[in-house]
This record gives sequence, structure tokens and C-alpha cells, in this order.
Amino acid sequence: MTALSLVTHQARYDLRAFRRNTRARIFTLAVPVLLLLILVSLFHSGTVKSGGVTVKIAVYYVPHIAAMAIVGAGLINLLITLVAKRESGSLKRRRATPVPSWVLIAGDATTSVVSSVLIVVVLIAIGSLGFGMPVTGAALGLAAVETVIGAAAFCCLAYALGGLVANAESAGPMVQLSTLPVYFISGIYVPDNELPHWLLDVANVLPVRPMAVALQAAFVPATNGGQRFAALPMLVVLAWGVVGLLIAVRTFSWAPRRA
Repeated sequence: MTALSLVTHQARYDLRAFRRNTRARIFTLAVPVLLLLILVSLFHSGTVKSGGVTVKIAVYYVPHIAAMAIVGAGLINLLITLVAKRESGSLKRRRATPVPSWVLIAGDATTSVVSSVLIVVVLIAIGSLGFGMPVTGAALGLAAVETVIGAAAFCCLAYALGGLVANAESAGPMVQLSTLPVYFISGIYVPDNELPHWLLDVANVLPVRPMAVALQAAFVPATNGGQRFAALPMLVVLAWGVVGLLIAVRTFSWAPRRA
């Protein structure tokens, strides 16, 4: 079999496992949709300032919740799944098969990327059809590319953090505790014009806010000085992905910690 067919076969298996995992489906797909519906419904007639321009509340929240969804699929869900597989011995057994190790990793990453693209499409559809958010072909294409890049970068971070989590029971609480404050300072829940400038400066060097800023610029270029592609924020996201990859190469383990 060719490398592409191996990855496709493994990704198909992992996607089937994802569909059967109720917890993963609820956390990755249902939570962002519910959060978007609640926030936009509560403030549907309001506006916020973002990037120096005034935008409708739906135009603000759709890309920001989409960024949170990418983190959920690419980082949180993958990290919890990896630790659970490692501690149950599943990763070690799978590595012992004739399938190359990189194919197993590519399958997991593909599942995260596909689920990220799916939920972002759903969120954009809700914003466009339900709340009148303007959507163009150029915006959709750029958002798709940014989603794939962002999901891949957060997958690298998931593999990097996998070596720091001791067991499956602590994976969920640890990752939630670390990401929740980042969501708040990144303007995911509270519009960024309500946050202090110094807090936004901190968030700008973390990967979540740059991901949200890039997605919002794709739909409203005025928030990025008229440029639809936010190059600097995407470079920040890529940098975090590269750092995560370098750490993962040195620290990722296939064997259970208890061993």
C-alpha cells in the first residue's frame, strides 16, 4: 500500500471511532454550537468594536467560537484521547503492528483536522443563515486554509503536552484548567474591547487569540487594516505548532506511564 492509502485507511478508522465516541462528539461539536447560539441570541441586536471597527455581534462571535472549536478538536480532544490510549496500552500495541508509527499519528491528526473543518463550517452556516453574517467565497476559502493550519498546529501541541499528563483521569481537568483562562483573555467569551490592552498583549503571543483574529479578518478585512489574510497572527499560530512539534519529538511516549 502507498503512504497515502495507509493514512487514508487509518484516518477512516479514527473518524469512525470519533463518531462512536459520545463524549468527543458532544465536546467537539455540540458545545461550540450551543455556546454560539446562546451568546448571539442574548446579544443579537448589539455591536462590538474589534480591530478598531464596529461589527455585529454574530460577526464577532462566529470566528471567535470557531477558534475555540479548533482548539477543542485539535488540542483538547486529541490530548485526552492520546493519554487514554497510551495508559490503556493501545498506543503500544498499535505501534507493534506493521503499520508505521507516523501513519498512526497522521491518522489522529487527520481526524482532528476534519472535525475542525466540519465544526467551523457548521458555525459559519449558523452565523450566515441564522444571524445574517455576510459570507463570500474568498472568506470561506481562506477560513478553510486557516482552519487546517490551526488544527495541525494544535495537534502538535497536543502531542507535546501528552508527555506532561500522567494519566487519563487528569488529562481532562488539566487541559480545561489551562485553556479556560486563555479563552477569557483572548476575547472568546468577553468581547476584546472590554478587556485591558495589556491583557490582550499577553493573549496575542498565545495561539488562541491570533487564531480568532485571523478567522475574523477573513470575513471582515477591516478588522485587520483591510487585509483579508492576517499574516502575523497565523505566524504566531504556526510558531506554536513548530515548538509543539519539536517538543513532541523529544518527549512523546508510546508506553504507559505506569509501566
